[in-house]
Amino acid sequence: MIGAYLLAVFTELIFGFSFIFTKAALDYVTPNQLLAFRFMTAAFLLTLLRVLRVVDIKLKNRPIKKVLLLALCEPVLYFTFETTGINLTTASEAGLMIALIPVLVTLLAALFLKEIPSPLQAASIIISVLGVGFIILGGGGITTSGHTMGLLALLGAVFSAALFTTLSRWLSQQFRPVELTYVMMWAGAVFFGGLALTQNSLTPSQTLSLLQRKEVWAAVLYLGVLSSVVAFFGMNYFIAKIGAARAAIFTNLTTIVSVAAGIGLLGEPFHWYHLVGGVLILLGVAGTNRFGPQDRQVASGNSTGTSVKTTVSSAGSTR
Repeated sequence: MIGAYLLAVFTELIFGFSFIFTKAALDYVTPNQLLAFRFMTAAFLLTLLRVLRVVDIKLKNRPIKKVLLLALCEPVLYFTFETTGINLTTASEAGLMIALIPVLVTLLAALFLKEIPSPLQAASIIISVLGVGFIILGGGGITTSGHTMGLLALLGAVFSAALFTTLSRWLSQQFRPVELTYVMMWAGAVFFGGLALTQNSLTPSQTLSLLQRKEVWAAVLYLGVLSSVVAFFGMNYFIAKIGAARAAIFTNLTTIVSVAAGIGLLGEPFHWYHLVGGVLILLGVAGTNRFGPQDRQVASGNSTGTSVKTTVSSAGSTR
């Protein structure tokens, strides 16, 4: 279990630093082009590992439609909504909306997976979300420059991420994390690759010329290999191990990482509200894992080698 928590922290470190690479690359390519490069790199890498038998991926005669539903939530819908929302709103508005993911995941996990949070766990989740809000609002609050459709798009991203976390927890009984990640990456490659081709009248040589810029190929390698293959594999793994509600709270660590990266790598200022917000987030993460309903967790392995809760088994009985 400790290994799953360490993996969750490592995964959020990767996601936190991804903003720096994304910001640099978007000066030269469109969001859809970057997403297409990212997921095509991830899909081909996983396929190569499969051909070389480094990873074992078995999808034949499996309920693949369920995994496609997972891939529809993330990466397809989530990144579509997130990109649209960020383009139409401010960064503070986007950050505050995305911080709602743990709250919605806890609600969905309670409704569909019967992972009912204890009162202290629910309070810890609220503390962590407040910490994110403290960091965002401490710099002067949310501006009114964002568009209403952008806020609705960000809400769509929140729902997509929450559904993804819940579905990943459920599907962990039937698929291994690498199998879920493989389908997700190919879904992203096909979808965003198709969008990039239809929305940009570039020749293959013109498209490849975009990769000659250091900012673009560095972002593609980081996002395609680390943020997609490594991080999504890690996320599917630790969700299966520690549960949907607990896994979702770790997403708020990304805020701390991005603030630290901005200070250390971009020279952005560090204010007192960054410190207070960071402490609240860490307290929320610790409390969520300390006060969770431990008595409902069991260490019984299933066919995929993961540990699941007995309550999740009943939720997935319709498979």
